[in-house]
Amino acid sequence: MTPPPDSDDSVVSLASERESTMLRAAMAANVAARPSAASLEDEEGPARVLVADDDTATRELIAATLRSSGYEVEMAPDGQAAVERVARGGIDVVLLDAVMPRLSGFDACRNIRALGEFVSVAIVFAKTDAKSRIEALKIGADGYVCKPFEETELLVCVSSALRMKRAHDRMKAAQARLERLRRYDALTEAYSFLYLHERLDAEFSRAERHSEPLACCVLDVDRLKVHNERGGRSLGDAVLRGVAEVIKGSIRDSDVVARYGGDEFFVMLPATHFAGSLVVASRIWRDVAARTFTSPQGSGEAQVTASLGVALFPSRDVRTKEALLQALEAALLEAKRRGGNRLCVFQQEGFIYTPSGDERG
Repeated sequence: MTPPPDSDDSVVSLASERESTMLRAAMAANVAARPSAASLEDEEGPARVLVADDDTATRELIAATLRSSGYEVEMAPDGQAAVERVARGGIDVVLLDAVMPRLSGFDACRNIRALGEFVSVAIVFAKTDAKSRIEALKIGADGYVCKPFEETELLVCVSSALRMKRAHDRMKAAQARLERLRRYDALTEAYSFLYLHERLDAEFSRAERHSEPLACCVLDVDRLKVHNERGGRSLGDAVLRGVAEVIKGSIRDSDVVARYGGDEFFVMLPATHFAGSLVVASRIWRDVAARTFTSPQGSGEAQVTASLGVALFPSRDVRTKEALLQALEAALLEAKRRGGNRLCVFQQEGFIYTPSGDERG
């Protein structure tokens, strides 16, 4: 605790020493009831606690108690130092003395909350009035403890704050996993069908706004069902993963490849003209046919071919996003109708077929 500026030095020294002595005595009285380090083990790894107190004896006593109970502990001499340490990351729980120089525990708590990364914060009081406790909770503290406190009281406070931190971290990790599942196809690591349509909306709007071309193609793996029957589902999955890798290796970072159906992929090529889309589609078509796909379980290997439909916005018959999707489906359907293993481009004069399987060099 920091004394008022006009306090006599001797009085200040005695008050500080008395506070530390009272705290030490109270904690020592309950040492037999202290939880063991094993009882505080956490499957997510040891917790790191930051103890901020301007009284050296109090700070070191609290730190020693927490360390003996299995926590990793760092110390800070005031609120400003505590905020700076939390900003560097790696802290789970912060114990802030309410009254400290440079930055009080209340102001330090506000600043820590403003950092954005969640850290559990508990305020340590030398007084027990309800107003101070209510203020601590109002500014975002997760708990509080009052001096002099027993050792068990301190450990329960830190343990409770840690549970809150761990629960927050688990929830954040679960949200990240859900977002990844929403954004990516689990099997191929291509973008998901849902993300594709969100991105297509954005790219189509941008193409309209800036009068830029938007080329797209849909790829269908020919006779995938046959390979599933011959080599099992694992071989079919290996083919799909491999085809996704081929496509990713043939496009730019700004392009998009997404799982479009069971055996279909959608490739979006922003700011790409007709000639450029043909180059990319032809490269994908040839590279898929040139690769051998092997089941990770050793159940077989396969070589496959692909049928591709290509369409371009804007063109005479493609003025809307719906028309672009219809043109793609029509081009792919025509490629399959012609026997597959070919690339079909939709244009207003009709379909252009280039190349076909027997034209591969």
